[in-house]
Amino acid sequence: MRIISISTGKIAPLFGIDHPDHRVVNSGIKKEIVSSLDKPISIKVRTVGLDGDEQADFSVHGGLEKAIYAYPSEHYPFWNELLSREAKRTNPIGFGFVGENLSIEGFSEDAVWVGDNWQIGDVELEVVKLREPCFKFNARMGYKGASKAMIQSTRSGWYLKVHKGGSIKAGDAIIVTPGRREMSIQQQNHFLLRKESQKDLF
Repeated sequence: MRIISISTGKIAPLFGIDHPDHRVVNSGIKKEIVSSLDKPISIKVRTVGLDGDEQADFSVHGGLEKAIYAYPSEHYPFWNELLSREAKRTNPIGFGFVGENLSIEGFSEDAVWVGDNWQIGDVELEVVKLREPCFKFNARMGYKGASKAMIQSTRSGWYLKVHKGGSIKAGDAIIVTPGRREMSIQQQNHFLLRKESQKDLF
């Protein structure tokens, strides 16, 4: 289990789709890779997230409880197949595109639990909760069904809280210390799907 790439982004305009109140909205979802396996540059981790990363809406991403967003690299073939079929996208998306800070290898939502602790070198992180996608994710993906697909497929990724800062880079191993393991990220996905299907918000 390791980091494949690290991505950060600045707040920038995002053209909204599938939302009645916004045509253009600011967002930090557009990330660029700053540390890769080819160029494993060290990135500073602070209590509020990664150096160079910005968030426009702390209710969605950012703050102490959602400082870092991690996403399994293994999910990208799913998205590329879906976007090619449903949105007629011709160019595949790459790591960081869904807005994650850490593209990781060896994890899945059914095996990641709220309260698990991650050790990456001197950095200590804690799994907090799943990502709840919104219309900004639909806009980023260019497909109005992207949010629903993320939750239905349980490919949400998860947020991490920083207990101890330091530096990390692509290629670093992730050592997991289990927490109480009362709820997995996949179980959170299922709960959210039931709730949202009742309200028909997607």
